[in-house]
Amino acid sequence: MHQPIRVLFLCEGNADRSQMAEGLLRARGGARFEAHSAGIEPRPLDPLTVSVMQEAGIAIAEQRSKGLNDYEDTQFDYVVILDDKLDRGCLDFPRDGHTLHWSCSDPAAATGTPAARQAAYRQARDEIQGKLESWLAALAG
Repeated sequence: MHQPIRVLFLCEGNADRSQMAEGLLRARGGARFEAHSAGIEPRPLDPLTVSVMQEAGIAIAEQRSKGLNDYEDTQFDYVVILDDKLDRGCLDFPRDGHTLHWSCSDPAAATGTPAARQAAYRQARDEIQGKLESWLAALAG
């Protein structure tokens, strides 16, 4: 059997988008992929992230927030940057295979009522899921 394709999803805090992407790839990619996530400045996993992923039937409550240092000795086939605020020029992963940039709205920036905030998290989840499914289809191509 071939080695799984190792993927790192990266955003600023590893509290929402990258955690969603990690959970989605684990659920949709199967044994063909090894999914990881990290943040430049890790923050605890956001409860709204856990909630909207649970709505989609994906349990991520056991995932933990991680920093890039957690992976300093790990080589990835793909590094997927999900945060437009991260300076693309500063994030170079020469030891890794491919660096991709998926622009996704930041649910943590949402304000307003709890329902409005939850809607922002759902929107981010759905954006990531769409990009992930397109990417998986292209890889299968």
